[in-house]
Amino acid sequence: MQYVCDKYGQEKVAQIITFGTMAARAAVRDVGRVLAIPYADVDRIAKLIPVEPKMTIKKALDQSKDLQALYKEEQYRNLLDLSMAVEGMPRHASTHAAGVVIAEEPLINFVPLYKTADSSVVTQFPMNTLEDLGLLKMDFLGLKTLSIIGEALENIEKRHGETIDIENISLENDAAYELLSRGETTGTFQLESTGMRSVLRDLMPNKFEDIIAVVALYRPGPMEQIPVFVESKHGKREIKYAHPVLEPILNETYGVIVYQEQIMEIAARMAGFTLGQADLLRRAIGKKKMEILDEQRQLFINGCVENGYSKELASEIYDLILKFASYGFNKSHAAAYAMIAYQTAYLKANYPVEFMAALMTVYYSNSDKVALYIADCKRMNIELLPPDINESDTHFTPIGENRIRFGLAAVKNVGLGAIESIIEARKEKPFVSMRDFVSRIDMRSCNRKVMESLVKCGAFDSLGGHRAQYLAIVDDVLAQGQSAQRERENGQISMFSLMDESVKEEMLDDNLPDIEPFSDKERLFLEKEMLGLYISGHPLGPYQTILENMPNLTPCAQLSSAGDNNHVKVGGIIVAVRSFFTKKNKQMAFVKLEDLTGSVELVVFPDLYEKSASMLEEDSLLLVEGRTDLKEEEDVKILAETIKPLNREKKLLRLVIGDEHNSDLLRDLKETLVAENGEIPVCLFFKNDKKTLILNEEYWVRDHPTCFKRLENLLGPESVIKQVGDHVSDLQ
Repeated sequence: MQYVCDKYGQEKVAQIITFGTMAARAAVRDVGRVLAIPYADVDRIAKLIPVEPKMTIKKALDQSKDLQALYKEEQYRNLLDLSMAVEGMPRHASTHAAGVVIAEEPLINFVPLYKTADSSVVTQFPMNTLEDLGLLKMDFLGLKTLSIIGEALENIEKRHGETIDIENISLENDAAYELLSRGETTGTFQLESTGMRSVLRDLMPNKFEDIIAVVALYRPGPMEQIPVFVESKHGKREIKYAHPVLEPILNETYGVIVYQEQIMEIAARMAGFTLGQADLLRRAIGKKKMEILDEQRQLFINGCVENGYSKELASEIYDLILKFASYGFNKSHAAAYAMIAYQTAYLKANYPVEFMAALMTVYYSNSDKVALYIADCKRMNIELLPPDINESDTHFTPIGENRIRFGLAAVKNVGLGAIESIIEARKEKPFVSMRDFVSRIDMRSCNRKVMESLVKCGAFDSLGGHRAQYLAIVDDVLAQGQSAQRERENGQISMFSLMDESVKEEMLDDNLPDIEPFSDKERLFLEKEMLGLYISGHPLGPYQTILENMPNLTPCAQLSSAGDNNHVKVGGIIVAVRSFFTKKNKQMAFVKLEDLTGSVELVVFPDLYEKSASMLEEDSLLLVEGRTDLKEEEDVKILAETIKPLNREKKLLRLVIGDEHNSDLLRDLKETLVAENGEIPVCLFFKNDKKTLILNEEYWVRDHPTCFKRLENLLGPESVIKQVGDHVSDLQ
């Protein structure tokens, strides 16, 4: 905004007004207030109107018998009649989130203006009216990815002394295309959904144009052309053109019309359209205005015939244009998206630690996102370290080759003032104890709540004690620090400053009490409370192998890519339960379930609630099957259908290999294991040297009698031992 105001002149630029209208419930509440009806009565009536898109009072009256009964009473009928009269009317003015209008003359020559409460200037006409007036309307969108790129570039410069000009990086970086082809795109712009990763693995992009195309194609409608595009790229499908004149226009997209610009070029080359006429055709197709499309068809066919093409060919190509253009994408838009996508892939492939630290810095307040990126770090063998008073910066910071230190800004209750004081104080030398810490920082910015938060998240762990010990001495240490600060502020010379160094060191010793450390569960709970996620472990840690190898299980972080009304299975731990009674006086619940990658809300309807209420408690471990419920601008929910406890016990298989084994037996065994591949871990126990070998997952087997029978026939019944354990380590 500042840029366009400076460039074109403040008087020629304004944001655009929008009018908030009276929704059904709001109308009832506003009218009730004016009529001086008691708030409790108005609130009761308003809550009888369902919260659904496009809900009206009339529709609610048709649906709700309770509302119909109230409508028969004169006072409430008057309320509802007046509410219906004002429903849908403008209620207040606000500013459009992204719309900006720019004119060549002062805007007061074209539209009335309005000064908002914060003194910014907006147009009094909404965006559709401005378009009708012929004014230039633009959308300015903020993009967090640009902040991520900027943060990553700063990290790279700090660590490696390299200044990267991201606008001029090579578009032929092998590492970036290899990362895209593997589908390892968590955190990259536009390319991180499960479906997109699958497309990338099939496509195996090796040039920038492939990224532009996949950005344009991966949307409802054009998605059906993705298999054609992929097969054509890899030579599995013959590329055909309706006429040779189309080849130079469509060869980069393997004969598939992907972009609006291709439609314009076809119209210009074949029908002799000017670019202005071609743009009119493009807009008509985008808005599906049939009367204009029919008019354009005749113009297109006539132009093609004049240029020597047959009427039949012209009609065929116009039909082709209509088929693809209804979802054709603007190539310049796709190219801009693809450039940012490539830049993020380039940084992740070549500077993974710096890039992942930048991602978590920008999204630190979104614990689900950070949990997803932590899981990706683990996959890349990047270790995330908990906050530390001697090593943490404000933001997530790369440490060494494959470690990232948690930023202090992400710790609850720790403000910027405290962080600046900590970083400034340790410049001289590292803190050696909690008493040393409070003696050197500004205690005005580091109160009891800050100290407790730092202890609970593990920021003092590196000093040698454990968290229970440090929490026990917080009050005593704080009193000492505050006393020392008062003396400094009053200009007093303290006894401490007169002591020699050895005595000082003894005075700074924390003298930690001999008490029990927190249990793993307590430690993880405190971490979650302070950071919004678990760092040093996870309650689901013992179940990780089971969850990762459970067939058809969808990680919570990938549920938004599963689409709407699709069957899914999730496993995790309950972190919150909110139960309530329906209008029919039946109990149901909203349950927040968390796994190692994120969380999801489960909707448990009355029939299922009745069967599973005993399992719906915080810290319960569950396996849930249900259907996704994905609405615009809302997080995905799961409408639960079955709920079972997540059983830590898992079958394990021990195969005993006798002294008489030979290479033929082992070869036959290998073939059997591969043929019977499944979810049960397998180990081999060699009797002669008493050694156990845990096999890779490609040699795990399915839980089926036929599988066990084949193994028994090969090794003997006594050599196939089924056992139960809680981890693969139980095989040893």
